[in-house]
Amino acid sequence: MHGYQFSASQEEVLVQGPRVLVTGATGLLGRAICQEFESGGWIVIGTGYRRARPRFLRCDLTDEGAVKRLLHEHKPEVVIHCAAERRPDVMEQHNEAAVDLNVHATSMLAKEAAVCGSLFTYISTDYVFDGRNPPYGEDDSPNPLNEYGQSKLDGEREVIRHCPGAVILRIPILFGEVETVTESAVTSLWLKVLEATEESCTLDHCLQRFPTNTQDVATVCRRLAERAQQDPSIRGIFHFSGKEQMTKYEMAVAMAQAFNLPSNHLIPLTELPADLTSRPVNSQLNCSRLELLNLSVEPQAFTAAITDCLWPFTADKRWRQTVFH
Repeated sequence: MHGYQFSASQEEVLVQGPRVLVTGATGLLGRAICQEFESGGWIVIGTGYRRARPRFLRCDLTDEGAVKRLLHEHKPEVVIHCAAERRPDVMEQHNEAAVDLNVHATSMLAKEAAVCGSLFTYISTDYVFDGRNPPYGEDDSPNPLNEYGQSKLDGEREVIRHCPGAVILRIPILFGEVETVTESAVTSLWLKVLEATEESCTLDHCLQRFPTNTQDVATVCRRLAERAQQDPSIRGIFHFSGKEQMTKYEMAVAMAQAFNLPSNHLIPLTELPADLTSRPVNSQLNCSRLELLNLSVEPQAFTAAITDCLWPFTADKRWRQTVFH
């Protein structure tokens, strides 16, 4: 069957309970969302593509027939659409394929979710804003500076057009339980920290970021899904973000300090390279809508959370035990 391969066991099919379909389930955020919903008693149907594993379904989300079969076969109560091309520099170079995933696949999924009566949750980004006048509320006018931000904004508009009862959750730069340190733009800074014996290295100290833990985002997604099943007013745009404002330079220094490593080789770069894809200087999100509805979570402190993510990648894998015990 082109575009869609089903690999669930008979036992999984017979299990009763609310069903959630998670696209991009093999990715950094998708994995956290699958774990969160599973621990909450949901039946999780995860899809992947290049990294699809035995426990996930392989589905080409740009194949309309495959998307229709996926939704109509599983009839999930909730769909959480994480799959996206999220790297701004890749977007600029491979625009057509990225737009296929970020816009056209989103449009098809939203349309089919509406037909099936599923609550559709679309994961979007703070990059829909230009970063010139933060913080940004849900109703502030978007003005993306790059192709990535534009594609996610176009995806939002497709979702609203086809599935007016959907939830759109905008989030900033993510980190979490990575499989490799390069999986997140935050944890990849660990490689710079480890270059202490090499020459000095420069790190951006211009763009203000709000690093956000995937586990916190996953909890918010579950709370939104569970509340929306009881309350149809839970729809439209929501913002969630970590609260600590940091540049990449400051994140790297915090990592070094957390592991008692030197940081004097890290040099703050206060001017951005001219050839860098445009990014917002400060796209801080106002998250008050979630907070007023008591659907938010208090983010774990960055230093504690990033330490949990990075300790498996330290030279001494026993680091955690020697520090905490």
